[in-house]
Formats: sequence, structure tokens, C-alpha cells
Amino acid sequence: MRQFDHIGIPTDDPKEGESWVEASQVWVTNPRNHPQRIEYIRHKVKPDARKTDPKRWKLANLPHVAYRVDDLESEIAGEDVVYGPFDPAGFGRAAFIHKDGGIVEFIEYTTLDVWFDQKTPWKPAGE
Repeated sequence: MRQFDHIGIPTDDPKEGESWVEASQVWVTNPRNHPQRIEYIRHKVKPDARKTDPKRWKLANLPHVAYRVDDLESEIAGEDVVYGPFDPAGFGRAAFIHKDGGIVEFIEYTTLDVWFDQKTPWKPAGE
């Protein structure tokens, strides 16, 4: 099962309501609080090594689309994994892949009621 979760947009500007993600050294906003399910991502140190570390460069500079999935391992099997799998904040596991010129995130939730430190139940987009 794959269900749309959010769109991630890299930014250099601090945003209201950011949460710190120690595992990936980024600040993120809660897409559940945005009407278009946008998550802003701000890197502590933005990689500029496009040629020496292209995967990190893509992750820090390209937008991504994220899907909620039941089985993270099967979704990333055989894919070009850019980052992960990792536990962003105790609510599940996530991984980013590079596919068709873009970045895709898959999230396998263990709880749908929390986004980082915020109690915001998950619901399908458009509801």
C-alpha cells in the first residue's frame, strides 16, 4: 500500500514550528498543518559537494514527494537509496530514494498520531 503523505521543499530560511531531526541534521515543519501538505526542510549544513557527494546534494537541494507505506524494505529494495532507512523521531522509519530524476521518501509509520513532537493525527490529503 502506498498513500500520499506530503511534499518536501528545501529551504534556507527558518520556518515557524520547525522540529529538529537529529538523525539527519535538519529542521522540518509539520506537513499535517499545511493545507497543501508541504514540509519545509532546512539543513544544518547544506552540502555543496554536488560532484563529490551527489546523493547528499540531491537530498538537500531537490524537492521530494513522500508516501506512507506498509513495508519500507520492500519499497526500497533494488532502488537507489539516497538516505536511510532511519528513525526520524520515534514514530516510524523513513528512507529517501532517487528515481526518475527526483527524490521520493517512503515512511513506514508505527504511530499515526504524532509528527515529531506534535500531536497531529494523520489523515489522507484533502480531508
